Amino acid sequence: MTSGQVRALLLISVAQLLVLSLWFSASAVSDSLEAAWGLSRSQVAWLTMAVQVGFVFGALSSAVANLADRIPARRLFAISATVGAVANGALVVVGSPSFVVVVLARFITGAALAGVYPSGMKTIAGWFRERRGMALGVLVGALTVGSALPHLVRGVGLNWQVVLTSASVLALVGAAIMLAVGDGPYETSVSRFSWRHLHTIVSNRGFRLATVGYLGHMWELYAAWTWIATWAAASAFVGSPSMAAFVMIAIGGLGSWVAGWVADRNGRTLVAGGSLLVSGTMAAATSVVFGGPSWLIVVVLVVWGATIVSDSAQFSAMVTEVVDDEVRGTALTLQTALGFSLTLISIWLASAIADATSWQWAFLVLVPGPVVGIIAMIRLRQAPSAARLAGGKG
Repeated sequence: MTSGQVRALLLISVAQLLVLSLWFSASAVSDSLEAAWGLSRSQVAWLTMAVQVGFVFGALSSAVANLADRIPARRLFAISATVGAVANGALVVVGSPSFVVVVLARFITGAALAGVYPSGMKTIAGWFRERRGMALGVLVGALTVGSALPHLVRGVGLNWQVVLTSASVLALVGAAIMLAVGDGPYETSVSRFSWRHLHTIVSNRGFRLATVGYLGHMWELYAAWTWIATWAAASAFVGSPSMAAFVMIAIGGLGSWVAGWVADRNGRTLVAGGSLLVSGTMAAATSVVFGGPSWLIVVVLVVWGATIVSDSAQFSAMVTEVVDDEVRGTALTLQTALGFSLTLISIWLASAIADATSWQWAFLVLVPGPVVGIIAMIRLRQAPSAARLAGGKG
């Protein structure tokens, strides 16, 4: 890598890490908010689900309007991060908001993040071609650690006002950092709005298979991230459930980097399929280790956390390599919109199963996602043209 690429990767990743702390800022202190605001169990679930709904709305709106290809990626990132920071911080300012206000603030935060995640990936793709999988892996790793930060802040005993405020401040710093990054040599030019862009994207078989794999991955990912602290507490885990959640989520940062490095050399479909296989196995293993020794639970959570997100960047890299450059941003946004739409179901379903039975069995419902994703990766690997474009050897 050149010195310019190293600098850009560092700055963009740090910016992404800081802004993504907004995602689980409220979920990390859900117990405190439940008591402070008089929320019910079902209302607490909306602290995360409202963000997911907002993200889906924002991403779909952006994809339909081609915003990710019509507005310079770094500018869209900074504007969106600022809006998200303000919406998140508003929950501290208003004191004891009504449930409607809480949901609206979290919805706006999610919609804003829809302008952060895909535009960050597009900016990285503009800096890297040969090592794009590794670079996107580092970026998703930063996103993962950023998502875990509120759990860390909560785990050291700080109150909910500090957790929410710190997330907003970090997001504003991230926005400023992104504006300081220049455009890379492979950055696509701003394109004009056209309805044919969506048709071009969805008619691309490589995009469809990569997105099916991504959907299988997303079915598992956010439900696990949302409920892992609750699962650990129900499992009589010896230690802080918040710290267990932080470790489980944050270790995915390392997994994403390693997977990207390997994928650039051996193929994205192989690495993505392998990650799905291991993470799906760990999802099933949670029912076996539930209530067991804490050291065994830690082992499962570390392996699960390292692999549950390690394939994410590779699905994004596949998309940037199988679609035309002029629709790169829109394709990434559409893929993430579809994926996050699916998380609404899996987050709710895992909680519903826990309520009907116990948390011991809740994560078994996530296993079919990786299975479907593996099948999609096998088919993509067997398609000569798409597999070749997907990186490495296929």
